[in-house]
Amino acid sequence: MKIALLGYGKMGKAIEAIALQRGHTIVIKTTEQIGDTITHADVAIDFSIPDAALNNISNCLNHNVPVISGTTGWLEHYDKAVDLCNEKQGAFIYASNFSIGVNVFFELNKTLAKMMTGLEQYNVSMEEIHHTQKLDAPSGTAISLANDIINESESLNNWSLDSNEANSLPITAKRIEKVPGTHNIEYTSPVDTIEIKHTAHSREGFALGAVVAAEWILGKSGVFTMKDVLNIT
Repeated sequence: MKIALLGYGKMGKAIEAIALQRGHTIVIKTTEQIGDTITHADVAIDFSIPDAALNNISNCLNHNVPVISGTTGWLEHYDKAVDLCNEKQGAFIYASNFSIGVNVFFELNKTLAKMMTGLEQYNVSMEEIHHTQKLDAPSGTAISLANDIINESESLNNWSLDSNEANSLPITAKRIEKVPGTHNIEYTSPVDTIEIKHTAHSREGFALGAVVAAEWILGKSGVFTMKDVLNIT
């Protein structure tokens, strides 16, 4: 499989290492717009920056190249990418986190949120910690987790960063050197605390998930998620 890496920072380099281990070829690795050159690849993996994500994804779809995107901070334009994918009958996966473990954690979070519905004595909060080079806060993973909690809640209608707004799920975002990613969710009552947590030990889990998604999407058309890739029901 010939892969284009759109964004060649630390994640791009980790994806390159995993892809080569799995027998694939990197034909493009860039932080720039590449236009028609994208057709040299069988699939593109985008871990660029928020301002470049939509252009990268659109370029791939316009040239009939399946695209995997793990860039966060651009989701106000997500529907545009979905519409273009459907128009072009292309193939597109966005995930706030490609780690296989995190995608299991997403499902655990949803299940716990459903169980906590109506238990008004518990207040839910979240903390996420990432390395100091991470540009967005809260993380895309934290936002996905928060939205899944809000969807099950009878009282929450939003999330808030580093504050305690009414009817809002508070998220604390910390940036600490060399932390790949930690997400902790707590339900606290006057008598106890229920806590679930995912801690990444390296970028390799994210990179492996992205390469697995790229392998899976070849030959398909549509807009997919990691639940489709991992067959999580």
